[in-house]
Amino acid sequence: MGAREIRPHFFCVDEVSQLRVGGMIFAILLSPSVLFCACGSGGASAVATVAAKPTIATAAAQNSAVVVSLASSTSGATIYYTLDGSTPTPSSQVYQAPFLVASNLTVNAIAAVSGDTTSTVASQSFAPNIASGTLVWSDEFANSTGSPAQPNPLVWTYDTGNGGFGNQELENYCAWGSTATPCSTAQPNAYVGTDGSLHIVAEQSSAGVYTSARMKSEGLFSFQYGRIEASIKLPEGQGLWPAFWLLGNNIATINWPACGELDVMEHIDGSNPQNLGYDWVQGSVHGTSLKGGTQYHPSGFSAAGFHTYGMIWTKGQIQYYVDDPANIYATFNASTMAGTWPFDAGPQFVLLNLAVGGTWPGSPDTTTVFPSEMQVDYVRVYSN
Repeated sequence: MGAREIRPHFFCVDEVSQLRVGGMIFAILLSPSVLFCACGSGGASAVATVAAKPTIATAAAQNSAVVVSLASSTSGATIYYTLDGSTPTPSSQVYQAPFLVASNLTVNAIAAVSGDTTSTVASQSFAPNIASGTLVWSDEFANSTGSPAQPNPLVWTYDTGNGGFGNQELENYCAWGSTATPCSTAQPNAYVGTDGSLHIVAEQSSAGVYTSARMKSEGLFSFQYGRIEASIKLPEGQGLWPAFWLLGNNIATINWPACGELDVMEHIDGSNPQNLGYDWVQGSVHGTSLKGGTQYHPSGFSAAGFHTYGMIWTKGQIQYYVDDPANIYATFNASTMAGTWPFDAGPQFVLLNLAVGGTWPGSPDTTTVFPSEMQVDYVRVYSN
């Protein structure tokens, strides 16, 4: 500890002390993080509690990329952070989940609790020097167990229930291992098969009762900027609505659509009359007063076979492609779209789901086959 300066009628230290100054005795008790000051013959009063400086931890991803986690030992602390080297403030983005670092940058973070003193800045610089187009994270859905397996719980969690999810959907979303009616552990709605693919299965357990799964990496994994793609085989059927998409980590604090939504792939039945009779997928973006979507439907396209659906995410721009990063069919720019562009505000998490019914695809009918499944070979993230 450094030297302390003693001034008349004010004295603070970080241990139990008794000092005689000018004929008066000072008695001070100070815990490592709480200051108590006594002057003259008056009593002690609390001055401030200083939040603990955040810790910055890393876990290896792929090819020198890392997944960064932030934490503070102060109960109830909110962590604010920046990735551009600037000093964070309570106006900076709030830490919600581990995020991928695959470029040269500096993470700065502070912790704050209402009524207390903000922590000092924790800082760590990263210089992985990763070449553009390098694979930096993936889930290959490997399974060597010989039976259907749980999707990696370190990456995936679930939305559950049958609240319609803002779209008047009909399904009950079930998590792995759920015993809540009508979910079934004997027929999981999301599992990794022995074929090395993720299977998301829509079932009809009884007349008008449907189950499915909505997987998400919320709170577990997120990223900002780069190229993400998934190899997916889609179900074809009236009332089925598979999607591969992202939402901002900040949905926990500012809700939708302010958090931003990036739909890498959505699909509804190509025979639906509103779709002009051809098969198609769509990429879209959503924010506050911001919305845009573009269909992909080249001659002879069928979503029933495996295709690679991808997104290239750079500052101020989103691009979507099918099968080849050079095959870009939609581009959205912050500079040309009305509304608030939310996609430079921070990392987003990944979702994979198969909805049943809803305002967009309509309800299943007698032609809809159950079970129907969305099959995912992999999800991969590459550096820009």
